[in-house]
Amino acid sequence: MGLASLLGRAAFKPFAKALPPMGDTERAALEAGTVGFEGDLFAGRPDFDALRARGPNRLTDDERAFIDTEVRTLNAMLDDFAIDEARDLPAAVWQFLRDKKFFGMIIPKAHGGLGFGHFAHAAVVTRIATVNTSAAVTVMVPNSLGPAELLLHYGTDAQKAHYLPRLADGRDLPCFGLTSPYAGSDAASIPDVGVLCERDVDGQRVRGFSVTFDKRYITLAPVATVVGLAFQAVDPARPEGQRELGITCALIPVPTGGMTIGRRHRPMDSAFMNGPIHGENVFVPMDWVIGGEARVGQGWRMLMESLAAGRAISLPGIGAAMQQTALFVVNGYGQIREQFGLPIGKFHAIAAITARMATDLYASDAARRYTAAALDAGEKPSLAGAILKVHLTEAGRRAALDGMDVLGGKGIMGGPKNLLGVAYRHAPIAITVEGANLLTRSLIIFGQGAVRCHPHVLAEMKAVEDNDPEALGRALLAHGGHVLRNLWGSLVHPALHGTPPADLRAEAAMIARLSSAFALTADLAMGLLGGKLKRLELLSARLGDVLSALYLASGALWRYDMEGDPTMLPFARAAIRVQLARGADTLHDLYVNLPSGLLRLAAPLLLRGTRQRRALTDKTALALAEALRADPALVGRLCPDIGQPRSGGLRDLMDALALSAPVTDELAELNGVLRRTRSLAQAAARSRDPAAALAYLRAADRVIQVDDFAP
Repeated sequence: MGLASLLGRAAFKPFAKALPPMGDTERAALEAGTVGFEGDLFAGRPDFDALRARGPNRLTDDERAFIDTEVRTLNAMLDDFAIDEARDLPAAVWQFLRDKKFFGMIIPKAHGGLGFGHFAHAAVVTRIATVNTSAAVTVMVPNSLGPAELLLHYGTDAQKAHYLPRLADGRDLPCFGLTSPYAGSDAASIPDVGVLCERDVDGQRVRGFSVTFDKRYITLAPVATVVGLAFQAVDPARPEGQRELGITCALIPVPTGGMTIGRRHRPMDSAFMNGPIHGENVFVPMDWVIGGEARVGQGWRMLMESLAAGRAISLPGIGAAMQQTALFVVNGYGQIREQFGLPIGKFHAIAAITARMATDLYASDAARRYTAAALDAGEKPSLAGAILKVHLTEAGRRAALDGMDVLGGKGIMGGPKNLLGVAYRHAPIAITVEGANLLTRSLIIFGQGAVRCHPHVLAEMKAVEDNDPEALGRALLAHGGHVLRNLWGSLVHPALHGTPPADLRAEAAMIARLSSAFALTADLAMGLLGGKLKRLELLSARLGDVLSALYLASGALWRYDMEGDPTMLPFARAAIRVQLARGADTLHDLYVNLPSGLLRLAAPLLLRGTRQRRALTDKTALALAEALRADPALVGRLCPDIGQPRSGGLRDLMDALALSAPVTDELAELNGVLRRTRSLAQAAARSRDPAAALAYLRAADRVIQVDDFAP
């Protein structure tokens, strides 16, 4: 009997007891998608050649033309305040979205769609969101988690032929009903039931389901013409214990007897359409089940596999848009608004905020772009999608909050001149939908990563499930070698795998060091706590945060390599170091809270060299902020997706910044005269170019003013 067999037999019972139980829905979530560079980070062996091999992001000629023409035209039709007040997009905007096939971006050209790649899809959503979030959400939903994605992968030929052309050109507008009042973030426990039955339809006996359901928070429901629905299929004719067929997805046209639809929720009083759907004994013929009868019970797996792309694109795009808009506003307003005789952007407190926003944006947007490149290469990075959803929506919320702090009174006065108020109010929506961030951060990122990305855990679980002690022994031996390698890397120094960019070699070594320490810690935590780790959410969340910080830092390294722009090196370097500092601090906090005195004592040795104290010094922060103030091209590189709206505060700011160029070196004197005389004309008269000065001062005045309304 070999060593593997002996080890497997000895470890089988205690190992089986320690493993957390896994249901079918959890298994489907774990098995959905693919594992990419995040698996390298989880193994403690990041391969920088593999990282650099992915990308760069590319747009086809058609995609670029659409962004430069149709998206630009759409943004010029959008007025953030007017849309917010009307609580709806203008009729002309709805028609434009249909005519230009915004709802059919992911549908192949063969079915009448645009056939765009993932990066183009992400770019469209992000650019619209910088101007108006409600319009972006309206475009986003049909192209992310919706019937089109499910139909493309699982629909019957007849379903594809009927629905895809209609979805592509907007004749049909879809929504997808998943969330129920008694199953919010725990979507797998959907209480909505469809009972297998037969009914007479047009004189024929038709097999299908009688479905009763109660759905809420369904975006586009009030205006949808076809409803994607998830429900629990049940066959009452089967023996007890075998009646549940599993979650099933179907398409229901509007109207359909027994279905009530059209009422609206008001999520943070937003303008995008969102509402409940109710159904009482709605008959769903088998032909309406996505994929037909063969796909009954496979709905959860279908949803999990489809979520990987949408989750990595839609809400991260909204978060990136909020970050870009907030940085553009803070930097621009900081140049125009003066206090105490100085542009407020020069005050160190505001410069530090600007620099922090810029470094956060560089890393988070880099990770988003890297993941889009992976998607376009055919990967389905479900774990990366969860990381992006949590951390980009949180980064968007932080950026909006920072922006509001800098704007002060200007930020809180509602009206057309407001710069960030609507986005600030919308921030909690992205945090909440598609699974609340609290849940995703605490349970999913590390919980899914521990099984899906670990190089040996899945093999060990399969060996136990297959009752194969020898396979378990082989997996445990390999796991032991993995632990020893990461222990050596933590105690000494991990070897670099691959060749990182020469300018960021030191940062790549830091990524490798923290990755090795994280991988070792993950194994120690799983070995010490076993299945209990799943319930110790604060520990699990910290492990997920470290993995996320490593992923964002690696994305920043990749982005610098792909763009090859040396002027962005200070931002890339700072962004990587900030993420690694956050990850290292979190790892140290984790050891403080582990229920093992021995590990707490060993923490300084095991985590040696992981803390980066030079993440973002005051000197570095002030230098980054000054670079952004002095060079508008740097802002353009960090905020490439900023769109130009029809009117409003953002448009006023853009106009003022554009008009400031001819009088930049005179601004201090002009503003001084303006404060004394309160006359734009008198201040402009002091300029060497009075006409240019007056144009700028009028534009700047529009930026500084706030709205007031008649009683």
